[in-house]
Amino acid sequence: MKFILFGTSACHLCEQAEAILHDVLIRFPNIQLELIDIALQTQWQEQYSIRIPVLFHSQSQHELGWPFNEDDVISLIQELSND
Repeated sequence: MKFILFGTSACHLCEQAEAILHDVLIRFPNIQLELIDIALQTQWQEQYSIRIPVLFHSQSQHELGWPFNEDDVISLIQELSND
């Protein structure tokens, strides 16, 4: 299962999201996480600039917007695993 975390540099909320996801990844080693800096593409800036960090599941197109915690991420993983 693969997720993308949309964020940008010097974003303290993005750093908090990364820390949460790091803890979750320890429990779910089959999860892949790609970090994408929205500053790299205009389309990402337009879509996510006021919403980052956003956790995105590419296969289902499901987004989990900030604020989220470890339990929210685990619930999302379990929900997507059951589909």
